[in-house]
Amino acid sequence: MGTTTVGRVLVSAKIENVIDLYAASRGQIHDDQVHRVEVDDALVDTGATLLGMTRQLIDQLGLDQIGTGRAKTTSGLATFGIYGPVRLTIAGRSCSVDVSEVADNCPVLIGYIPLELLDFVVSPRSKN
Repeated sequence: MGTTTVGRVLVSAKIENVIDLYAASRGQIHDDQVHRVEVDDALVDTGATLLGMTRQLIDQLGLDQIGTGRAKTTSGLATFGIYGPVRLTIAGRSCSVDVSEVADNCPVLIGYIPLELLDFVVSPRSKN
C-alpha cells in the first residue's frame, strides 16, 4: 500500500461579533466599536465541527458562552465551551456560526459546518 500526502489548507478570515454588528446596524454603537479579528492563517479542518478559536481570541471578540460541548480527542473525552454567535467571512462569503474553544496552541480552525454554510469544497491536493 502506498502513501498519500494530504495538503494543508490555510485561509484568511474576518470574524466579527454578531451582537455588535446588530447594535451597529441599529445605531446603538459605532462600526469601529464592533469587536472583530482578522486572521491570515486559519486552518481548514474537516474533522472539526464549528469554528474553533482560542480563549484569547474569544475574549478579544467579547463573546458570551452559550453552551458546552464534548468531543473525543487523542487525550480522551474533552469538554469545551461554545460561544457566539459570530459572522465569519472568507473570500467574500459570510455566514453566522458558533465558536468552540480550542487549546491555546491551536490555530483558528474552520470546521465542516462553516464550510458548508459558506458553500466551500476542500481540495487538499490543490491546497485551496
